[in-house]
Amino acid sequence: MKLPHIGLGCMSLSHAYGVPPSDEDALTMLRTALDDGVQMLDTATLYGGGRNEELVGRAIRGRRDEVVLASKGGMAMVNGRKTIDGRPETLRLQVDASLRRLGVDHIDLYYLHRWDTTVPIGESVGALAELVAAGKIGAVGLSEISVARLREALAVAPIAAVQNEYSLWSRNPELGILQATAILGVALVSFAPLGRGFLSDSIADPTQLAEKDIRRAMPRFQAEHWTTNAALLPEWRALAAEAACTPAQLALSWLLSRGPHVVPIPGTTSSQHHRENLAVTSLAVDAGLLRRAGELIDTASVSGPRYSPTQSAEVDAESFGSLE
Repeated sequence: MKLPHIGLGCMSLSHAYGVPPSDEDALTMLRTALDDGVQMLDTATLYGGGRNEELVGRAIRGRRDEVVLASKGGMAMVNGRKTIDGRPETLRLQVDASLRRLGVDHIDLYYLHRWDTTVPIGESVGALAELVAAGKIGAVGLSEISVARLREALAVAPIAAVQNEYSLWSRNPELGILQATAILGVALVSFAPLGRGFLSDSIADPTQLAEKDIRRAMPRFQAEHWTTNAALLPEWRALAAEAACTPAQLALSWLLSRGPHVVPIPGTTSSQHHRENLAVTSLAVDAGLLRRAGELIDTASVSGPRYSPTQSAEVDAESFGSLE
């Protein structure tokens, strides 16, 4: 499956990072992104309890053929609680529900959002492969997955993409999945490529984040780690200025340099920021400067694990042990 160099993550239009925009503002942003040439939209059953898929569906009405449409299942809001459920019968129901909300007859790329450890991954992937054969989805993907799990899945069905967190300050894919996907011909779709706003220099004070912002539960944004991390920003801004681009564009340029199979999907609620992100594919940042960026912000310099213990327990991707 051929993916564009960069896509648009749609989660923030419905939940997770503070107060989401109104439906009308979100639709305006999505339609503007389509006008600007975005070629991949990424949503999920989980986002906004299904409302995000409805928004995306409204935005692409009459324009379905313009984008690679990606969604996810196996993790959803059930009775107000996030629930991981990878049983085949659940996935079949969730795909049908996604198709209805999106208003389409097929989804180009459908991910198992999280591996349900109570269900052999082969059973979950096998169910998705059946949905490919039925024409409901075009290809199967996996999210927050390890190399071992990817190989187990590949023994059952082709896997088009792995969507794991990857950025300058979350280097977990370099523990194996970056190389494995390149060798196996699988796209590595990197979510949170801007470090959840850190690398775009958009967070002045984490204590001012909205009450339900998920970053409040993430250690790197908490007081004991934030001071160390914020100290990296002045030099980070200087590097971006030297590259004659925004901090976000520098972060995305670094990711794109990691391999032709790496596809960042930055999310935003701003059309201006989306245009800046999309423009990164035409930027030419000096390799030496990208190397310096990678040395400045790395596992050794970033303070704190990327997830809380509860969040870490939900993912299968390789970790840095105590640093994770």
